[in-house]
Amino acid sequence: MVSLFGALGSTASSYSASKIPEATETVCNETVYNESACNETVCSENACNEIVCSENDCSESACSETACSETEIQCSASSQDTALTTTNYSAQMQAKMVNIKSDSKVYSAYTAAPAEEGNYPAIVLIHSFKGFEPGYQTMINRIAEDGFVVFAPFWQTYSDSPSDAEVEALIRNSIAYLETREDVDSERLGLTGFCAGGRYAMLFLPQIKEFKSGVAWYGFPYTGGSELQPARPASLIDKLDAPMLMIHGTRDQYSNITDIYKYAGKLDSADKYFELKVYQGERHGFMITENGGLSESFVAQDAYEEMITFFDRTLVTFCDRTLGNLTL
Repeated sequence: MVSLFGALGSTASSYSASKIPEATETVCNETVYNESACNETVCSENACNEIVCSENDCSESACSETACSETEIQCSASSQDTALTTTNYSAQMQAKMVNIKSDSKVYSAYTAAPAEEGNYPAIVLIHSFKGFEPGYQTMINRIAEDGFVVFAPFWQTYSDSPSDAEVEALIRNSIAYLETREDVDSERLGLTGFCAGGRYAMLFLPQIKEFKSGVAWYGFPYTGGSELQPARPASLIDKLDAPMLMIHGTRDQYSNITDIYKYAGKLDSADKYFELKVYQGERHGFMITENGGLSESFVAQDAYEEMITFFDRTLVTFCDRTLGNLTL
């Protein structure tokens, strides 16, 4: 099936290797958000160095810190040096910074969730090689408003180019963290990544079976074969069981579109379920602007909706089923 459309001078093509039920309306995870008049931010810091904020109907701010943290952290509605918002709360979502341990190291992570109490599907987001730019925070907040818990570990905390083994361990520990949260349905976990994170999405989706679906943005299916990156995602096709969506631009200057078509052909030959969304004329990293913000272009908005729709179909619509027992 191939569909073409154009707008604002751009065209996109969509290709599916096999059939999956179309998205339908469902009330299995319906959320009703109630707005309240909140002006006061009340912050507290716990022993995990986690900042949690809530809002009420006052106009003053009150903060408290426990004595467990060795480093004094100012409790505020915005972060310090990173230009990230460490705490964020709205009628639709709430977000915070947390720390998790992996291989005896401590990593920071940004996480956001729907504000309404519930049991939600969760998505692990792996940022690009350029780091956790502010645009990813904006995107994560929007994903949370769309009904998902999102967790984004800062995988470059100790090295710009850590080994695949280190990143895999961090992602597995991210899953372990999500499994402890009452607002997460651990049977409905998704994975998404951008640039180098797109390669990780292609690499880990076949290997980490807790993920029920994944979205790879401008990834690198044939990068590997080195000491730090021994495996190429294309070599793991036989292990892929979960549905995967790939999003790519035809003018990608780092990951050539011909490699994506080649990889898609191998997935098709192996009878693996995937979807490929190609945007005519788009370059590498088109979701994030040059100044690090989230792009608001037509293509970026359309691609975002493609991701959300895919996760809706693979993680939400089938909420009363087990994807492992579902024939796609």
